[in-house]
Amino acid sequence: MKYAPIDNKLFVKNRKKFAKAMKPNSMAIFNSNDIYPISADSTLPFAQHRDIFYLSGVDQEESVLVLFPDCPKEDHREILFLTETSDLIAIWYGKKLNKEEAFETSGIKTVYWLQDMDKVLFEIMTQAENVYINTNEHYRANIETETRDARFIKGLKNKYPAHTYLRSQPILQRIRSIKEPEEIALIQQACGITEKGFRRILDYVKPGVWEYEIEAAYIHEFLRNRADGFAYTPIVGSGYSACVLHYIENNQECKDGEIILMDVGASYANYASDMTRCIPVSGKFTDRQKDVYNAVLRVKKAAAKMLVPGTVWAEYHVEVGKIMTEELIGLGLITKEDVKNEDQKWPAYKKYFMHGTSHHMGLDTHDYGILTEPMQAGMVFTVEPGIYITEENLGIRIEDDYVIQKTGEPINLMKNIPIEVEEIEDLMASAKKRDH
Repeated sequence: MKYAPIDNKLFVKNRKKFAKAMKPNSMAIFNSNDIYPISADSTLPFAQHRDIFYLSGVDQEESVLVLFPDCPKEDHREILFLTETSDLIAIWYGKKLNKEEAFETSGIKTVYWLQDMDKVLFEIMTQAENVYINTNEHYRANIETETRDARFIKGLKNKYPAHTYLRSQPILQRIRSIKEPEEIALIQQACGITEKGFRRILDYVKPGVWEYEIEAAYIHEFLRNRADGFAYTPIVGSGYSACVLHYIENNQECKDGEIILMDVGASYANYASDMTRCIPVSGKFTDRQKDVYNAVLRVKKAAAKMLVPGTVWAEYHVEVGKIMTEELIGLGLITKEDVKNEDQKWPAYKKYFMHGTSHHMGLDTHDYGILTEPMQAGMVFTVEPGIYITEENLGIRIEDDYVIQKTGEPINLMKNIPIEVEEIEDLMASAKKRDH
């Protein structure tokens, strides 16, 4: 890991929240992710399962966490199982956590090596009535590859069929959605690194630059500031590509007169940031580009003010749609007649703004959260309206990350990232002067 050590008090608090929500005489088991093969002996870089990281801080493959708050044996109320490190492993792959380091990372005193897991698990399974298993129930999940958790659950149910199996996800969806102050500080750090990347490319962009060169400038700045890398696959789309919502090829030349849409965020200590900014390739917006940009910015500012405790996600999107409708009428993109005759299931504004405005954010870019329940203080949401005019090769989306407060407006974690037309133009003009 590149990030600085995290105080284990955060993970101690997170485990207490989970344990408090468990049924009596129950245990819960969480597995790390696999290292996924590509072909031959190649693999994807390891990325820790966010749930075990949230509860332990352990960022290492082949790790297992067991929580059993009512266990008769106090030492077995929290257990970590890890791969036993060795000189051979250290030489070939790098040193793994020893038991003392695992305690410092997680605050968990009882650490066993994985080879002892079957024996220890048999003992505690005989003492528990219920077992919480971890399945991915995120509303955007699309799972085709069998995960380490899924394999483990099949084996556990086969070996211990008489236990009652419960789901960890309803608990995690609720507790992970409300961030501790330490988590908000980590997200803020990710946002700060993203800001550095954006300011770097403002000095860099000019006609003839390629989208992948912009992507490279971002990752260079991210890594030199201890980021894990991108929080998600970056979108750098110029001209028509800015209208493709999930454009990730980033392989086109940026031409004079075009707008570049950049949906990019750094990850720090596994916590995501999620930013979108649009800038003119030439350094100057045309009048039309400026009008569309400012329309989106007004929608964003109005939407952000609605992120307060008690707001219901679905109702919020309806209200944002009404604001966007007025802006689109003002831009001449739709008419009042279009609105009058619109299909309620697909309102007229959806022709130019077809995605949602906000999603939970945290350890996952599209983080855990129960969308049918009202928003609460401590939740982190993106705000990202957009207008996409394919016939004009013009796509504008603007996005910041906000923390809901107990009272008043939310805190914008990206408030220092340039966003106003004049500020962006001035910074790009200053870069040109330095070049000359």
